Formats: sequence, structure tokens, C-alpha cells
Amino acid sequence: MGEQQAHRAPLSCEAVAMSLDAEGTKAAARAGLNGQVPRCDHVDVLPLVEPGRRECLPCLAADRAWTRLLMCLSCGWVSCSGDSQGGHAKAHYQETDHPVAASLEPGSTWRWCYVHRRNV
Repeated sequence: MGEQQAHRAPLSCEAVAMSLDAEGTKAAARAGLNGQVPRCDHVDVLPLVEPGRRECLPCLAADRAWTRLLMCLSCGWVSCSGDSQGGHAKAHYQETDHPVAASLEPGSTWRWCYVHRRNV
């Protein structure tokens, strides 16, 4: 019996495209251990802050209701989430560059990094 050579099919265009992210860079090159997304370092430099008033002041001024309230983890500013009509938490990030907000719902550990556009 002669040596058998393993036959490998050439990679399809779809397989190659799946390994690239939206910017055309190799996603695996940016991933952490075991394919995890890169760590968000913004959470390491956040000061200890207390939330301000538990209401969205811009929504109150416009007589609007909100869906959820978020607290800026850089300064404690409280404003409505992106699924509210006002979306004032994102507007706060755009004005201040404060990167991370957290939910004010009791027992929630949800945090969002606007820079990385993902949960942290």
C-alpha cells in the first residue's frame, strides 16, 4: 500500500469572508483567548460615582416617558436608554466622551461601552 495523501478542498469565498470583520481585518487577530472579544479597558479606569436624580431631566423637560434609565459611570449623570424616545444616554456620551453607562434597574449588572459598542 502506498502513502495516502489527505485531500483538502480549497477554501470557498464564503469561508474566507467569514474570518474577516466589517472593516476587512482578520477578526481572529483582534480576538482574545479562546476567541473572546478584546477586553474593554475603559472599565478599569472608571471612578466611583453615585447616580444623580433617578430620572431623565431632558425627557422631563420635553414631557416624554422613558423605557430604562442609565447612569454614566464617569460622572453619575442619569438619562434614558437608546430604546427610549430621547436616547439621552448616547447623547451624553457624544457630548462628553464618557464611554461606559450602566443600567439603574435593581439587581442589573448590565453595562455598555459606547466606544466598543458592546456589553462590558
